[in-house]
Amino acid sequence: MSQILVRFLVGGAVVSAFAVVGDLLKPKSFAGLFGAAPSVALATLGLTVVTEGASYAATEARSMMAGAIAFTAYASFVSWVMMRYKLKALLVTICSIPLWLGVAFGLWYIWLR
Repeated sequence: MSQILVRFLVGGAVVSAFAVVGDLLKPKSFAGLFGAAPSVALATLGLTVVTEGASYAATEARSMMAGAIAFTAYASFVSWVMMRYKLKALLVTICSIPLWLGVAFGLWYIWLR
């Protein structure tokens, strides 16, 4: 129960800090980018260091980086396809999920295994 409380407090503080950074940047669409994922990742890594140790947290951090790289490839591809071919977002995003999975599993196989 105490770990959930700590995660809530640390996550909330980091989310607030990233929201402030997002508000300072232009365009304002960056606010959502800095709002959730980085703060949750940092809170999780902090708790992992305390409970499991730095070595385990390093493995988790590498996994998070691989996921971020895979998501960046996916998001870039979806954006490019939508702008180039003027297709609907739902169609492009669903059809591109295998790309995301392929990059994620490829990075796992090459880098994390």
